[in-house]
Amino acid sequence: MKKREKRNGLTLVHTGDGKGKSSSAFGMVFRAAGWDMKVLVVQFIKGKWKTGEQQAASRFDNIEWYALGDGFTWDTNNPEQDQQTSRSIWAFCQQKILSEAYDLVVLDEINYCCSYGWLTGKEVADFIKQSKPHWMHVVLTGRQAPDELIEIADTVTQMGLVKHAFEQGIKAEQGIEF
Repeated sequence: MKKREKRNGLTLVHTGDGKGKSSSAFGMVFRAAGWDMKVLVVQFIKGKWKTGEQQAASRFDNIEWYALGDGFTWDTNNPEQDQQTSRSIWAFCQQKILSEAYDLVVLDEINYCCSYGWLTGKEVADFIKQSKPHWMHVVLTGRQAPDELIEIADTVTQMGLVKHAFEQGIKAEQGIEF
């Protein structure tokens, strides 16, 4: 593994309406883990859903995984609670990043929290720009990434939707969406 002091820590944003934002980030999780890097995944939305990627990650000693959200919040009845949860998760993420214990950090679905106004793109971007160790990789996923995150990112990928099974009435499929 490349020594931290020789590494260019990248900030990556995966956004857009198409499928694959989190899936791409999780591919990086397993790639980094394969190189014995210490990895942190924090999910802002998924909540208590059991997912195949979390089950696979549990087989690795060098991956920490936290699904801390309240669930699919676009159906929320309590936006104040969702905002409080998101702010608490963001504080947790900041503490973990500042610990310098991780080589790769994935902030899964944090972009949604910004687009809903529970966090601001500016506060997340400012923290990453000012406090992320220069050797640490950070991946931020979710639709509608704020301009501030796009501006500070080294790599931004826009996932474009062409066609999705959901439009045909097919619900989330195990092994594909979770």
